[in-house]
Amino acid sequence: MKVKLLPSSFEEDGSPSPRQHLACIVIDDIVSIDAGSLAMAATDTMRRQLRDVVVTHAHLDHIAGLPLYVDDLFATLDSPVRVHALAEVIEVLERDVFNWSVFPRFSELSTQMGPPIEYHTIEFGKLFNIRDLQFRLFPADHKVPSAGVTVSDANSTIAITGDTSSLDGLSQSVGGFENVKAILVECAFPDELSEIARSSHHMTPAVLRNELEKLPSDIEVFVINIKPRYREAVIAQIAGLKLANVNVMEVGKDYFW
Repeated sequence: MKVKLLPSSFEEDGSPSPRQHLACIVIDDIVSIDAGSLAMAATDTMRRQLRDVVVTHAHLDHIAGLPLYVDDLFATLDSPVRVHALAEVIEVLERDVFNWSVFPRFSELSTQMGPPIEYHTIEFGKLFNIRDLQFRLFPADHKVPSAGVTVSDANSTIAITGDTSSLDGLSQSVGGFENVKAILVECAFPDELSEIARSSHHMTPAVLRNELEKLPSDIEVFVINIKPRYREAVIAQIAGLKLANVNVMEVGKDYFW
């Protein structure tokens, strides 16, 4: 399984920056977990192949690139872009984004093959397949209806938390899988902003340390979704905890599990 965290911001010289304003993780160049920077950072291979997007929740940093991605591909699609999400998330997308006021309602438009977007409602705990990959949503503890997701192929499973303030849903979910190779976990704020993190349902390094005690200690953990303004502080605090098997995920790098 190939996993890549797509870039979403840029340095002064135009090169990709490690700072994440938007969340978007691509699996095997065919499925996107969230779509924050999908339209902006997708490769040509992804644009040819990627027609499935699993949306963890409807906050802007996780969906910003979805309308633009469908719009970019509209005239050339030979199959719809399929959005897989909780019913509450799909409702927000149709009511607040694809509503004609903010962006065209693609579900009401048609190409030669039909509507350019197609919604698939997913329930917590139910397995669903996309190509040769198997997915399952688990509850995330966030301010709005939210999910994390496990992704499995024939050899391994990874888990992605989405935005969350605890790992309760994740710990229950990964217990049902063998060969869990990696967990991609949010850690948005530094410890000195713990009150903001708590009220917005995010984690800090201290919270992450406690939450990781709920998981097997031999699984690789990669931190994602760090607020860009606090990236250096969060990374320094995580390093200071000296947690085994915990690293910050590099933007634009191919990981294989």
